[in-house]
Amino acid sequence: MRPEYHKDMSVSRQQKETASTAERGPRARTRKLMLETATRLMQSGITPSVSEVAEAAEVSRATAYRYFPSQAALVHAVVDEALGPILDWSSDSPNARTRVADLLATAMPRIDEFEATFKAALKLSLDQWAQRQAGTLGNEPLFKRGHRIDLLECVTAPLQGTVPRESRERLAQALSLVFGIEVLIVLKDIWGLTSEGAQSVAEWAAKALVDAAIRQAESKA
Repeated sequence: MRPEYHKDMSVSRQQKETASTAERGPRARTRKLMLETATRLMQSGITPSVSEVAEAAEVSRATAYRYFPSQAALVHAVVDEALGPILDWSSDSPNARTRVADLLATAMPRIDEFEATFKAALKLSLDQWAQRQAGTLGNEPLFKRGHRIDLLECVTAPLQGTVPRESRERLAQALSLVFGIEVLIVLKDIWGLTSEGAQSVAEWAAKALVDAAIRQAESKA
């Protein structure tokens, strides 16, 4: 499963770079218009189809599908735009606790800003899962999620040499539970926390998980 996620992330970045360098003039403006339109619709709580975005942007369906051949491709592009600086995040800190705090400080406000967009993308993922279970998805490409894997592996990298590989991987998996749109759904929608309160809880939980992994490794040393 993980190699597929990494491949998907690389392909997404390559497509983004190709779009930014190869498309100029009217083509770039049309793509930008479609992304802005799709973002506006997703920020209003809608998970639009390519045809719906074409209609709202007042471009032909044929043109729209040349840029985004499927709903999954469209939503993936919108999500990458919304993630913005999160995808570019990196850290050279030698401390995993510092890295995870920095990542959350960078990511959570951005996720909160585009909360509706990420929820719309999550809805597409869940809808496709239900269709796949029912055998009704057909040939529609899957909307894949997995950017957080590389980010969290960067967070746990300083523990190499002190925490076993299997434990670092488990830590990254555990950290994925306190990083992303799902955290806001639980802490804001269920617990009624503010954005700041949700980020504080996420940071506390992430640091506690890092400390637990370190203590466990030390106890086995």
